[in-house]
Amino acid sequence: MTEWLTMLTHGEAVEWRRALISLLVAFGLTQGIAGVYMLTFRGLSYSRTVVQSMALGSIITCTLMLAVGNNIAAGIGIAGGVTAIRFRTTMRDPRDVVFVFASLAIGMASGAQAYGAAIAGAAMFAGATLMLHVTGYGSRRQPDGLLRFVAPAGQAGAELAGAIAGVLREHCGSFSLVTLREAAQGTVMEHAYQISVRHPELRARLVTSLQALPGVEDVSLMLQEPTLDL
Repeated sequence: MTEWLTMLTHGEAVEWRRALISLLVAFGLTQGIAGVYMLTFRGLSYSRTVVQSMALGSIITCTLMLAVGNNIAAGIGIAGGVTAIRFRTTMRDPRDVVFVFASLAIGMASGAQAYGAAIAGAAMFAGATLMLHVTGYGSRRQPDGLLRFVAPAGQAGAELAGAIAGVLREHCGSFSLVTLREAAQGTVMEHAYQISVRHPELRARLVTSLQALPGVEDVSLMLQEPTLDL
């Protein structure tokens, strides 16, 4: 017992310091990664557990790498133990998976005592994420929403088509007919347009202008915000 305590307190002091430094580096770097994630996150499906998993996951992977070291047998044993665990938590956003994987990679590099790779990798990942966020890389112009309304069928509808098109051209930068079908035993036609308004303030005016046309009823505009994830 005394020999065991002596080994822990004196004989392995260098190993203790090395392990502690590796764990602190892993935890500190992934704190920065988690901060970048919180700063650049957009949407409504924010999860605090995902952020905490980044920091905690790096500690786990760092510990595993420290335990394996250069021991092949220990590595095989740990790999077998890990494969016995089944993680059934799903992530809907691929971006969350990338951040978690980046945190695990930093933990591995820290555990392998490749501090240069861990620090450079974390800095590069954080810098690239911020650059893509600021520049809006990957975003594209999407329609503002789906416009639905009911208009008369037959000759009355044909005469009203010009007025409807005029209102759409006045308020929308672009519009395209998505659905046109009969309803109420063929007495009316249901219209569905995918639209992009010239300015957000024109959305309410568009609905009001269509409702003012004789025969146009049940006007609704469902907005499609690309940054929202319900």
